[in-house]
Amino acid sequence: MKYLHTMVRVTDLAQSLDFYCRKLGLAELRRTESEKGRFTLVFLAAPGDEEAQVELTYNWDPEVYGGGRNFGHLAYAVDDIYATCQRLQDQGVVINRPPRDGRMAFVRSPDNISIELLQKGEALPVREPWASMPNTGVW
Repeated sequence: MKYLHTMVRVTDLAQSLDFYCRKLGLAELRRTESEKGRFTLVFLAAPGDEEAQVELTYNWDPEVYGGGRNFGHLAYAVDDIYATCQRLQDQGVVINRPPRDGRMAFVRSPDNISIELLQKGEALPVREPWASMPNTGVW
């Protein structure tokens, strides 16, 4: 397993970039905008430590973040998303967002911290029972 990033939801992207980049000293590594999803993702890292990233998620439609909702999730790359999810499920962990796409899944810690699991490299071929599994709860 390899640590990838921590996601934080922000309400004002320009203000957040000013803080994280200009004031704190992080550098923008990449940016993704999704008109369909109505969000912008900005990945930041300290210069020279690009492997430890912070993902700023800006949802275009205003939203009030309460109850820790502004902290999104921890993310880890795994060698085999299906085997990892099966191992977790066999140990009683609820797979909140199954890896239906062979690429991404979400589980929660006992303290309800969301953990994103991402397939290393390309997505695996879609496979049952994962492809037909519904979401459980929230992540």
